[in-house]
Amino acid sequence: MKSAKRFASSSVVQCRSRVCSTGIDKALNLKCKIMQLLIVFVAMLMLIVGCSVENDGAGTPAGTFAGPGRPECIAPSAPGGGFDLTCKLAQKGLMDLELLPKPMRITYQPGGIGAVAMNTVVAQRADDGNTIVAFSGGSLLNLAQGKFGRYNEDDVRWVAAASIDYGMLAVREDSPFRSLADLIDALKNDPTSIVFGAGGTVGSQDWMKSAIIAREAGIDYRSMRYVPFEGGGEAQIALLGNYIQVYSGDISEIQGMLESKRLRVLAVMSDLRLPSPYADVPTAKEQGFALTWPILRGYYTGPEVSDVNYRWWVQSFDTMLADTRFDRLRQEFGMFPYTKTGIDLDAEIKQRMEHYRMLVQEFGLGSDASTGNE
Repeated sequence: MKSAKRFASSSVVQCRSRVCSTGIDKALNLKCKIMQLLIVFVAMLMLIVGCSVENDGAGTPAGTFAGPGRPECIAPSAPGGGFDLTCKLAQKGLMDLELLPKPMRITYQPGGIGAVAMNTVVAQRADDGNTIVAFSGGSLLNLAQGKFGRYNEDDVRWVAAASIDYGMLAVREDSPFRSLADLIDALKNDPTSIVFGAGGTVGSQDWMKSAIIAREAGIDYRSMRYVPFEGGGEAQIALLGNYIQVYSGDISEIQGMLESKRLRVLAVMSDLRLPSPYADVPTAKEQGFALTWPILRGYYTGPEVSDVNYRWWVQSFDTMLADTRFDRLRQEFGMFPYTKTGIDLDAEIKQRMEHYRMLVQEFGLGSDASTGNE
């Protein structure tokens, strides 16, 4: 905007000094006045365009940034499931605390359960300061396997981790399995009698939860029966329809169904029992099985988003995460406290990636296997 003002001012002065001030003839003076009007008109257009660029959150902003003009959270799956829940948590939290200038929309980009979304953002919307993308520990596991093409954890800007979740194994309320031991005994007797299902294919974190149960039962996890779905919501529907017998997902995804007694959780993969409404759900550890699976949930943005825009997102999440009202909201969403943003989160991501790459080697996974999960 300052450049537009300088352009208008200098051009008018030049016109006056060279022509208008000479008073040579009326025709020339008329031309000068017309030129002045044109210069003012052009300068006004430049000011308008400058304001638009400054306020829409995309591209390179001016020195100050009041927030995204079209805030968006991309859930890398179909509606329902963990990614959707993660976006809705940010949507409601930022709006309730009046940190967003405009309502945030949620869009869905299923495909590779995270791969399509990351490729789209990095390749086509790298500098879009309006947009954040939900990620989870499953996203990091996929990255460790090379499932996101040529991109890795260094190709995006990590904004915030707002919560942590835990893996669990659920069955229908009328299932004959009453405990994790019941399920493992059934697998030992006849591995083909049980069909697992979840929001991800071979190599995904939900598949990994099923695979470690199979390994606990002493059977080859590569031969277990497993059905992949595009998101946790679809897998839950399949469980209720009895197309699968066991759903290996995240505890926060099934809070509503648990409260309505439509399903039962055999075990949650946390170190200790979780608070209400999961206080009655036993851990795998207390049932004699040393199985844990924590799931980080958070957000990243494009690699070329300006520092000004990136800092706005980080600072907004810092403000939200420090507010007790958000604590209550996170609890309503069935998630558990975890707070890291900006450079601290970036360092945490790098550390977790080392752990996931070790798991990839242990289970013989790699980019030649199809995968995904939330």
